[in-house]
Amino acid sequence: MSDHASGRIEVTRLRDLLDGPWAEVRNAHRDQLDARFLPVYGETGDQARERITRLIAELPVKLGIASAFPTEYGGRSDVGGSIVACEMLAQVDLSLMVKAGVQWGLFGGAVDALGTRRHHDAYLRDIISGKILGCFAMTETGHGSDVQQLRTTCTYDPRTQTFDLHTPHEAARKDYIGNAARDGRMAVVFAQLITEGRRHGVHAWLVPIRDAQGDPLPGVTIGDAGPKAGLLGVDNGRLSFDHVRVPRDMLLDRYGQVAEDGTYSSPIEDDARRFFTMLGTLVRGRVSVGGAASAATKSALTIAVRYGDIRRQFDTPDADREVLLNDYLAHQRKLLPALATTYALHFAQAELVAALNEVQGGDGPVDAHRQRELESRAAGLKAAQTWHATRTIQMCREACGGAGYLAENRLPALKADTDVFTTFEGDNTVLLQLVAKGLLTGYRDEFGSLDGWGRASFVAEQVREMVLERTAARSVIERLISAVPGRDEEVAVTDRGWQLKVFEDRERHLLDGVVRRLRNGAATKKDRPFDIFNDVQDHVLAVAAAHVDRVTLEAFVAGIEDATDPEVQALLSRVCDLYALTVIEAHKGWFLEHGRLTPARAKAITGVVNGLLKELRPHMRTLVDGFGIPDTWLHCAVLREEPRRQEDMAAHDAAGRGR
Repeated sequence: MSDHASGRIEVTRLRDLLDGPWAEVRNAHRDQLDARFLPVYGETGDQARERITRLIAELPVKLGIASAFPTEYGGRSDVGGSIVACEMLAQVDLSLMVKAGVQWGLFGGAVDALGTRRHHDAYLRDIISGKILGCFAMTETGHGSDVQQLRTTCTYDPRTQTFDLHTPHEAARKDYIGNAARDGRMAVVFAQLITEGRRHGVHAWLVPIRDAQGDPLPGVTIGDAGPKAGLLGVDNGRLSFDHVRVPRDMLLDRYGQVAEDGTYSSPIEDDARRFFTMLGTLVRGRVSVGGAASAATKSALTIAVRYGDIRRQFDTPDADREVLLNDYLAHQRKLLPALATTYALHFAQAELVAALNEVQGGDGPVDAHRQRELESRAAGLKAAQTWHATRTIQMCREACGGAGYLAENRLPALKADTDVFTTFEGDNTVLLQLVAKGLLTGYRDEFGSLDGWGRASFVAEQVREMVLERTAARSVIERLISAVPGRDEEVAVTDRGWQLKVFEDRERHLLDGVVRRLRNGAATKKDRPFDIFNDVQDHVLAVAAAHVDRVTLEAFVAGIEDATDPEVQALLSRVCDLYALTVIEAHKGWFLEHGRLTPARAKAITGVVNGLLKELRPHMRTLVDGFGIPDTWLHCAVLREEPRRQEDMAAHDAAGRGR
């Protein structure tokens, strides 16, 4: 890295690597989304909704979120490209991204994934073009994460060959539904299917909710969810149904069919397995949310790093000018570890998108094992990415001082708009439990990673080990780990194999502990399955977090291996060191308690981290510029004005010294 002293590595080479296989999609957005798509600071909620609805019709369809739809209906059959389009929109305007995601990702995606040919022929073209605006009505006031227990019912009547869609009580009202309050004309409604007196679990129907004039249809009650902290341009609303008649053919029946006489049939006999298969087809929404959170984080870090390179504060006795913020170790301690984690999550997201595209992007049957692995990985990364966004955007706001609090500098909007990401598409705490369940052999193979805890006694008795799913760099990881000497004290903490081994060891140890506690619980609380799992919930969450850390590091290593430019590879290697060592440093207590680190080695890690901060300081601007965010998209007044202010201050200081 001797050539990097000035931080002059060519940014385009770094950006080319980060853009990855969907560079065409990224560049199309950079070229086509100009200033008219940016947020308007200070607008009212009504103004924001009006603006976002107008802009939806102007978004590129071919290379946008709608690209996931089949080519024959106007899409590109490009699942991965649609996720990348979400990431790019998130850097322009998060309200626009969410609105588009509801229309083409959730609403249209559900019709595509859960419907059959007749639904596709009748509706997909108009959904893609925006002629039909719709919403995704799953969440209820009383049930969010526990979708299997939704209370809305849809009961088939063979005499009329229609379903009776009904909201039995207020807690069953569909709540927080994007596109519902203002623009939605149809909704994919999730409800309990009842026919011939028997429930068959949650299914989905395509239901008209407004007429051509925009008025609610008979039996449909529509309300506004009210003022929100952010995402002002998204019209979240509430839906209730009072015995609304839905034609039989509006059941999205790929996984469950109802004949004219009311007979129910399905290619998947088990209700629970059918339900989780249906939800698994919708996993791209969760992948999109995680990617969008990371994209917003990149915008915040770019603003904070660039501001820290022009904002000066306090002087030193031997200097003519005050010190740049980014030259302070405390400032580097804020920004650089967050930047390293953002890079790590970028490569983890890229690997996930590639897997999603491979698993769900073809016409053939989906491999069940890979689908479950995909769901688990998507759940864990979404939690990590959205929590990281919440922490990092707040940190960037503080790093920019008072300027960071002004709306014109973008950070307050990024903070408000991403805050809910930790909640929608799955509450993060619940998602981490899904990750942990996916790591338990016996459980995952028998029931699937997204099943509930209900069969706890079986799980606790059968699980014997963890499932250590390798990432794309399987052979590289194994080679690096096998090269590590037996005694840790003999290995530098920057040795990649040692870092990988430490992450893997922490995950294994935590998982083994959970397995022991589950089996002990099963021996003493066989008749109390809830208590068996509730008593180890804290341990379960720690396992899941360690797993996500490990797969993220492995994805980063794979990304470095893919780099063909030696300078880019060398720079990313140091960033990867910083990511790995700051994770270890953050969990230093655990490593000391379990004898994985000696006190001397723990202290040494902090020293190495500080050394890495100094080494990477010249590259901070390069690293954020590598994200390829156009200056216009940053939409930050202080970055436009501050250089002039600094020049004025320097001239003033020079004049003062001359006197």
